[in-house]
Amino acid sequence: MDAAIKSIRPSKPSDRQPESRPAELDPAEFLAAAVRADQPRPARAEAEAAVKTLLAYIGENTEREGLLDTPRRVVEAFDELYQGYHQCPAEVLDRTFGETAGYDDFVLVRDIEFTSQCEHHMMPFYGKAHIAYTPVERVVGLSKLARLTDIFARRLQTQEHLTAQIAAAIDEVLKPRGVAVLIEAEHTCMSVRGVAKHGASTFTSRFTGMFRDNPAEQARFLSLVRGLQR
Repeated sequence: MDAAIKSIRPSKPSDRQPESRPAELDPAEFLAAAVRADQPRPARAEAEAAVKTLLAYIGENTEREGLLDTPRRVVEAFDELYQGYHQCPAEVLDRTFGETAGYDDFVLVRDIEFTSQCEHHMMPFYGKAHIAYTPVERVVGLSKLARLTDIFARRLQTQEHLTAQIAAAIDEVLKPRGVAVLIEAEHTCMSVRGVAKHGASTFTSRFTGMFRDNPAEQARFLSLVRGLQR
């Protein structure tokens, strides 16, 4: 029997779906710290005991000299790697400056290096973020965009969610005419385990406002990011 193959393209203009817009994020994700001061948390001793359990699970002797302090060190590393849960993204963007001499083009900060942790395997992914926004009268300190990236990166993440959070926070707090975020990263959950494809890069982007609505502005942003990398 011959298989019937149907085109997946709409046959008439009226069949086409309306252009989709990015889903809105819950403001709680980017306007406040992820962990409240009154949120119940295990004691430090319980966290260290959990690390010891994992060491035993993989077959290690938790009483040998080299591992006696490992539970403590791992918990201390977690405090550093995941400090973003206790930091407020909105506060980073709160202070702005009005001395711009009427500047009305976009501001681009590229090559913001970051390291985050994949929420599926708790393995690192790392790379660079490129962020642009078109201010309305006031601008934020350039270092604040890097700081914002670090706050979200120092949480369990997916790259897609990280990209959306950065764009949403800038859009909501600064109220610019548009935001563009491009992230390129390598994920160790696929480079050192599983398919083990070292060197594979993942790219994600998010555009709001004038960058979303004007393809020429998207192209100019991408041209500056890619052109300067040559």
